[in-house]
Amino acid sequence: MPRLYRPEEIAETLGCSVWWVKDRARRRLIPHTRVGRAYRFTAGHLAEIIRIHEEPATWSAQRTHPRTPQPAPTTTSSRTGRLPQPPMPSAQRLQARPPRRSQYGTAA
Repeated sequence: MPRLYRPEEIAETLGCSVWWVKDRARRRLIPHTRVGRAYRFTAGHLAEIIRIHEEPATWSAQRTHPRTPQPAPTTTSSRTGRLPQPPMPSAQRLQARPPRRSQYGTAA
C-alpha cells in the first residue's frame, strides 16, 4: 500500500502553507485523494504537484553566446503590467449608458 501524506507534511515539503495545499486540493488544482473528508497525498501526487508548478527557463538563461542578438525589450504599463493595446476604431468603442433614476425621482 502506498503511504498517504497529510496536507501538513506536503506543505512542509513544498515550503508553503497548509491553507494553500488544502485550498488547491479543494479547488481541484492539484492531485489528491479524499479519505472521508480529509485530503491525502501520495508520493506520486507530490511529484505531479512539483511538475505542475515548475517554471520554464527564462530567456537570459537560454542564451548560448553573449554576442547573440537579443530581441528589443517591449515596454509594459507600470500600473497594469500588460503590453499597451493599439487604439480601437471608433465604431467599436463602448458607449456610456444614461444614468438610472434614483429613488427620489431625479437623475443620479
